[in-house]
Amino acid sequence: MFIPLHDANRLRYIKHQYMTFSIIALNIFIWALTSLSGVESMQAAVLGLGYIPSVVHDLAVLPPELELVPAPLTYVTYAFLHGDIFHLGGNMLFLWVFGDNVEDALGHFRYLLFYLVCTIAAAAFHGMTVPDSQAPLIGASGAVAGVIAAYLILHPRVKLWVLAFARIPLRLPAYIVLLLWIGTQFLMFVIDRENQISWSAHIGGIIAGAVLVFPMRRRGVPLFDRPVVVPEAVKVK
Repeated sequence: MFIPLHDANRLRYIKHQYMTFSIIALNIFIWALTSLSGVESMQAAVLGLGYIPSVVHDLAVLPPELELVPAPLTYVTYAFLHGDIFHLGGNMLFLWVFGDNVEDALGHFRYLLFYLVCTIAAAAFHGMTVPDSQAPLIGASGAVAGVIAAYLILHPRVKLWVLAFARIPLRLPAYIVLLLWIGTQFLMFVIDRENQISWSAHIGGIIAGAVLVFPMRRRGVPLFDRPVVVPEAVKVK
């Protein structure tokens, strides 16, 4: 639908988005490591580190040689695997554009915690909708969906440069672009249950991000782009 390019939204509380950089770098490193190791190694990583609902819910088991981590850890590990460079690139582009300002509003450590909780929530909601599925869930899109939801609540009026339909450059308020994106995720969840994309994971991340940004933001950080009131000297007539 759209590709985000840039937002004119400066950092207010931090100098650099170290945690966003680190998450992106880790995703790229893991993708390079798994993709360059060959098809068999990639498949083993997807089965051993991907989130498989039937395995997590004790309805199925993996062969011992594929159990790379305990099943509960796959609530997190799945989000650092990607199927191909386009899958990786799309998720990391969204995280690059929107992650820095969410990190700015939350602080480095709380942003990392926020990202991981959104990751877990995305997998949990996916697992609730298809509890007996044997298909591995991979990709950071659920966590990124949480970042998008938080950004919408923090900065709905910021102007974004996007490519609409991957062709038309437009400068639009964030609330138009992001509400449309979020609405599409819910619509696709209802009408497209057989697609390879886990719309339920996106919804789980969106809900978690929208809820968590309220208690996890820095004290005094406004919501919905409201201006911060700076006390002035009292004027006496």
